[in-house]
Order: sequence, then C-alpha cells, then structure tokens
Amino acid sequence: MAKKDTLLERAKREVLGFSELYEKVRTNVLLSGKSESTLNNYTKTTAKLSLYFGCTPLELTDAQINDYLLMLRDNAYENNAPSLSYFKHTVYGLRYLFRLVGREDKAIRLPSIKKIKELPSVLSREECRRLFRVPKLLKHRILLSLIYSTGLRCAEARALELRDIDFDRMQIHIRQGKGKKDRYVPLAKNMVVGLKKYYQACQPVKFVFNGHAVGSPMSQRGMQYAIQEAVKKAEILKRVHLHTLRHSYATHLVEDGLDVYTIQHLLGHENIQSTLIYLHVAHKVEKIAHSPFDTLYPNLKS
Repeated sequence: MAKKDTLLERAKREVLGFSELYEKVRTNVLLSGKSESTLNNYTKTTAKLSLYFGCTPLELTDAQINDYLLMLRDNAYENNAPSLSYFKHTVYGLRYLFRLVGREDKAIRLPSIKKIKELPSVLSREECRRLFRVPKLLKHRILLSLIYSTGLRCAEARALELRDIDFDRMQIHIRQGKGKKDRYVPLAKNMVVGLKKYYQACQPVKFVFNGHAVGSPMSQRGMQYAIQEAVKKAEILKRVHLHTLRHSYATHLVEDGLDVYTIQHLLGHENIQSTLIYLHVAHKVEKIAHSPFDTLYPNLKS
C-alpha cells in the first residue's frame, strides 16, 4: 500500500513557489533557536492554506486570508474540524512568514490572538491508575507512566535517550527542553522495574521510545495515538491529551505539599506565573500539626 503524502509534500509538489518558501522559513526558524514543533506548526498550517487556494500565502489578498481564517475559527467548534489551537498556529505561521519576507504591512493586518485564561484539565489519581493499566503494549504503558511521573513535554519524551536515564542517581536528564535549557527530574522508584522490563523486551536503540526506523524517535502522532486509545479503554470522559499528564503531575505535586518553586524547576518553567496556575486546580489538603519524629518512622507502632 502506497504511503499517503503529507500536507507539506503535497504543497511542495502542487503549489508553485511553496517549496522555496518552505526552505526559507525552515532555515530561519531553526537558526533563530525555535523548536522543530514550532517549525511543524508554522509550515503545516501554511501548507494547508496554500493547497486550499492553489498558491502561496504571498499571492493572497487580505480578504482571501480573512475569509479563510474566519472559516477556520467558525469550524473550530464543530466535530472533527480544526481546533482553535490550529487557528492560532495558522495566524502565527502567517505572521512569521510575512515578516520574514518584509511584508510587515500584511503581518500587522492579521487578527490579534487573545489568550483565554483557562484552567488546565487534570486527571484524578484513580483516573491515572486506570489509564496506565489499560494499554496492551508495554511500550505504551511505560510511555504514559513515564510522562506522568516526570512531567515531560511531548517533545522532551520524544527526544529522551537511553543515556539520559540514570538508575544509579535515580534521575533523568532533560536535554535542551523548551527554551533550550537542560534540567534534571527525579526518576520515580516505581518506574525502575517497568523501565528495565521494557528495555529487555523492546530493546530500544538510542532513544527510550523508538519510531519505526531503528535509532529514530517515536513520532508525535504515535504518542498521541497511545494516549487516545488508553483514554477510550479507560472510559475517561474528560478531554485528555499528552500534556494533560504533565498538568496532572504538577497538580498532584501541589496536593502532596511540594513548594511551587521546586515544581517550577521540575517543569522547566521560566516564569513562576506559569506554575502558579496549578495552585488554583489542586485540592489542597490541610496539614495537621505534627511532630517530624512521627514521619521519620511512619510504620512504627505505638
């Protein structure tokens, strides 16, 4: 069965001038230090727009662009339609493109994106247990468990290499996370046996989670498939994606009493405001005054 072309491949083949435009955007995005994820978001949305009109965005009038954006926004609320997130990525991608080619006049005429402050969706601990129990594939069980147990972003989980997990020091090295910054997060004791069993069974090469090609990382689509299938089997009704596991990790740490500055470091947040949102989501349990000697020997019977 022939492999289906991606939007980018189709746009390069079918739209005159798109291939050259793509290479220009790709070079500038990567040289500016932005991530592969940002590049994919910019180019995928502009590829779809180009295929829709049969020409590059540079050849479109303001009216054509606005009609297209209006269609995306209106359809975002319908089932199986592009999300509001896709609408935003389209605007960001167009703005970046127009500024890159010196068309600031077109960039500033694009609609501004107002950030809607929404509290993140979070799984309960029982929902997490159900989610990690249902996948048939060991690889998927370990993937979802590891993301939750470390608070990794999807891109960080994809880039995670075997050398980054230190079983002796019980920590994981996150290399070049968001903002191109390294950090360390604790390796959960409960993950050790599962990880070693996974290593033995799946024999990953270089990356902890391999893709179809040996030595390549698992695709973002493959990771999203793993969690969506698990959500269905676990009969979780909330809207859940991989980042929900990161939200749940942070919220549960707040509920466990960990201070917000430590959580900020574990998540790799540059701004403390990004971390403080979890204080509004967590169900804080009031701590009863006690002697630390009782927690020093928690299993000691009186």
